Amino acid sequence: MGNFVKVLSDRACVVATDSTWMEDAAIAQLLTTAQLEGMQRVAGMPDLHPGRGNPVGAAFFSKDIIYPTLVGNDIGCGMALWQTDLLASAVRLDKLDKRVGNIDGPLEDLELRDQAAQAQGLAPGEHLASLGTIGGGNHFAEFQQVDTVYVEQAVSDLGLSPRHLLLLVHSGSRGLGERILRRHVEAFGHRGLKAGEDAAVAYLREHDAALLFARCNRGLVAQRLLNNVRAQGECVLDVHHNFVAAASVGGQQGWLHRKGATPSDQGPVMIPGSRGDYSYLVRPRRLCHDTLLSLAHGAGRKWIRSACKDRLFKLTTPSQMGRTALGSRVICNDRQLIYEEAPQAYKGIDSVVQALVGAGLIELLARLKPVLTYKTRGECCE
Repeated sequence: MGNFVKVLSDRACVVATDSTWMEDAAIAQLLTTAQLEGMQRVAGMPDLHPGRGNPVGAAFFSKDIIYPTLVGNDIGCGMALWQTDLLASAVRLDKLDKRVGNIDGPLEDLELRDQAAQAQGLAPGEHLASLGTIGGGNHFAEFQQVDTVYVEQAVSDLGLSPRHLLLLVHSGSRGLGERILRRHVEAFGHRGLKAGEDAAVAYLREHDAALLFARCNRGLVAQRLLNNVRAQGECVLDVHHNFVAAASVGGQQGWLHRKGATPSDQGPVMIPGSRGDYSYLVRPRRLCHDTLLSLAHGAGRKWIRSACKDRLFKLTTPSQMGRTALGSRVICNDRQLIYEEAPQAYKGIDSVVQALVGAGLIELLARLKPVLTYKTRGECCE
């Protein structure tokens, strides 16, 4: 691991290089979580950044106590990658942009929605109305082109074709996860729940339903976009990065919470950059218990959202931000959001993945270049 896994205390570490952008506030939040009752170990990833009370880009291992607030309000948020049959060489951006259309509103094909929900075992309810929608914040759907292949056999084994576009969907449980966390905080505040007691059992039941919802949601987002652009696709991976699960770490049984941390024990995963940067398909090299069997989930923020527009609006317009330095296009008609999600607001993805490579945690399989990123056609997102 060399100097890439930095020890912060007897219970805390962070994966980083000496040059990795790492805010003091994020480190302070990480160390605070290490002092929670029952907490055995916490690990920050290279994309670590401050969150609302708890850091994002980290994993937390506790014994006997479950902390819903460490999972957060977007239970099941994650990344799904689809291989499409769209030939990259034949794609014209103007045409693709037009065909993508608008998927901000509820899914009109209720039969498709209900069939997908039933296949995932989702219970009927009002929350189904948001299935198939991306949501706001850093969520997106992005058509990508394979830029560089590092391990041909591994890419082929996943069923990926460098000649065709891929579709990456980043979304979660929408308002369902928010309602679950709100009910918990109203009843228990930010306290943890004793594993096995009624409150913990009830939370885990709702949590697991939200995981199913999030996976179903990513599938429907992809299906809507593929239908709009008249293409076929196949999902090659779908991995959550916000969840809690029973786990064995260092020979000890407990509960592994991840908030913006991708599992390293579920095969190849995607680590995307900002909307103006590359994404990487990677394969875990080993199961590292020191870093809680986890990897980065993306680039990680450098700037808080409220500061982005003030820093950028005199330098560039929303229209200009719809085109990136890599030649890709960004669909985001929310003038505030396009500033908040500017590439400048994020760490460089190469700095993140190289810290993971240096720590011996991952092997790079392929680098993907953005072609068209969909965030919203409207003026607001919920």
